[in-house]
Amino acid sequence: MFAKYTLGAATALSMISAGSVSAETITIATVNNGDMIRMQGLTDDFTAKTGHEVEWVTLEENVLRQRVTTDITTKGGQFDIMTIGMYETPIWGKNGWLVPLDDLPAEYDTDDILPAMRGGLSVDGTLFAAPFYGESSMIMYRTDLMEKAGLEMPDAPTWEFVAEAARAMTDKDNGIYGICLRGKAGWGENMAFLTATANAFGARWFDEDWQAQFDQPEWKETLDFYVNLMTDAGPPGASNNGFNENLSLFQQGKCGMWIDATVAASFVTNPDDSTVADKVGFALAPDNGKGKRGNWLWAWALGIPAGTQKTDAAKEFIQWATSKEYIELVAEKEGWANVPPGARTSLYEDPNYKDVPFARMTLESILSADPTNPTVDPVPYVGIQFAAIPEFAGIAGQVGQEFAAALAGQQSVDEALVKAQALTTDEMEAAGY
Repeated sequence: MFAKYTLGAATALSMISAGSVSAETITIATVNNGDMIRMQGLTDDFTAKTGHEVEWVTLEENVLRQRVTTDITTKGGQFDIMTIGMYETPIWGKNGWLVPLDDLPAEYDTDDILPAMRGGLSVDGTLFAAPFYGESSMIMYRTDLMEKAGLEMPDAPTWEFVAEAARAMTDKDNGIYGICLRGKAGWGENMAFLTATANAFGARWFDEDWQAQFDQPEWKETLDFYVNLMTDAGPPGASNNGFNENLSLFQQGKCGMWIDATVAASFVTNPDDSTVADKVGFALAPDNGKGKRGNWLWAWALGIPAGTQKTDAAKEFIQWATSKEYIELVAEKEGWANVPPGARTSLYEDPNYKDVPFARMTLESILSADPTNPTVDPVPYVGIQFAAIPEFAGIAGQVGQEFAAALAGQQSVDEALVKAQALTTDEMEAAGY
């Protein structure tokens, strides 16, 4: 494999250096998760190949989204590369706010990017951001606690089973909570999880006439189920917990189950960080008997704002960070379990990766997610854990605050849904829907 990497790196070097004119310093805004932090630690490899230096602005997920959105809509010019996802990329690309990535060299092999990721980051077939990694969501669970509860996790469980198992695994006296789920307010935090979950319960954000649906029984059932389950089997202060907080709880052995991004699998099974690394199993996100699972589709991707003066250097970085050769670099230094998952078809064909315990479930989860048909009843939008319209981020941010308040016991589920219905209706009418 190392000989293969050396050859690949040489190819990448010639590919990148061919485009280099002069050394630049580029500024990249990114999210504070493990894969991105690992990339920062390997940036010297990029600098050695190209001469370009990199300055990093690393932010918590909600803050990142606010900063890059403000910067690109105001043409602030703070960043040469932004870490964005499947929600922003098509909207911003269509608006002309991103540099098209339609001229990447043949060696980069754009066709190797998983179709689900390539499609979600493109507009009319033109790629506007390259996936650093791709993800769906799935269940990560403690095999020892499941066995102790006398239960066996199916590959494709129902929400009813998950709720039963969560309550059975809970041992609050010893700081063990049966389930950890996102509660922190944010369109990409609690609302990403709850929107995907609601799909499985038959709920939807809007009907085909763009009328808000929070006054419908399916949303009531979703939110009641979530709040009751978290009250019975979740950790204290759950309304403050997002991805990183729940990751830490799981790694400390405090969660029986965690339903979240498939990318987390490498962190919960890493013995350097996780106290339960050898006791983790995986299953598909739950369904509710209606034909839809509660798993989303997402990519953290690298895009170039149209206002940058350093487009060439930015493209060279993206070619480096999202290439097959970068995957091999991480594998050499950190092991195959820690490579960025979910972006390239070739990764799942590599015999070195097929033995990684979560590889199969990650790929199955990604392939089963359908953003063009996300709900039980028809909807006018695309997206599983979001509705791909410009207004969604602002509306979902407000709804997320109301749902977090319900989880915290500051208001009832009914009160939260009434407020969600009213504010969503007002915002959509103001936007002209």
